[in-house]
Amino acid sequence: MRLDSKRIVITGAVDNIGKAAVQAFIAEGAKVVIGDIDTERGTKVAEEFGPSVKFVRVDVSDETSVENLIGDAVDWLGGLDVLAQNAGLMMSGSILDFDTATFDRLFAVNVKGLFLGAKHAVPHLKKSGKGSIINTASLAAKRGGPGLTLYSASKGAVISFSSTLAIELAHHNIRVNTICPGWVDTAFNKPIIDFMGGETEQMSKVSSMVPLGRQGLPGEIAPLFVFLASDESSYMTAQAILADGGAYST
Repeated sequence: MRLDSKRIVITGAVDNIGKAAVQAFIAEGAKVVIGDIDTERGTKVAEEFGPSVKFVRVDVSDETSVENLIGDAVDWLGGLDVLAQNAGLMMSGSILDFDTATFDRLFAVNVKGLFLGAKHAVPHLKKSGKGSIINTASLAAKRGGPGLTLYSASKGAVISFSSTLAIELAHHNIRVNTICPGWVDTAFNKPIIDFMGGETEQMSKVSSMVPLGRQGLPGEIAPLFVFLASDESSYMTAQAILADGGAYST
């Protein structure tokens, strides 16, 4: 019960790493509101996990939608202790393949969404007396590659935003940290897998660049969310934590 009585909002939690994080949160005693743009899957996830979880539809790039998410969540939870911002968008391709509309959409979800979430959550986190914001970035923020130029830039902005916000909020006892997953076996990575030429080429790349020789699993990333949401990480802020099988070191 490491998260007993913790009140958590997490976005991007209908599958992949986000869903694994929700499962880990409730296993440790938290009450969770999940926000996602996919109403059908979000509703199913809430039903699957039971009365400790509520789904609220949100478009993280729209301020009114984010404000409604936080308001509904606080009403249901009775306050807010943790904001986990896991919603993200993966786009891959040559720089010549992108137009400004695609660029704007990528940054609206991956960067603007974090700003909006923090803006509307921080007043409630202040009331709790201590709070934690957990943002999801990527190994690509630190080590990009062909086809990842804009995605890497957006995730680099996540780290910069988070570390600076951590300094701004420290005197309110609100911590801000970033999780940077490496290659994780999820459908989220399909755009870059296709760009690389398919799963065979991707696995060859993973084998050569990841010292552990394999992709991670969502359940191997979820414990980091629990740790950063818990009081066990009370002296950690402004950190970007890699969970990448050692890939960044090679």
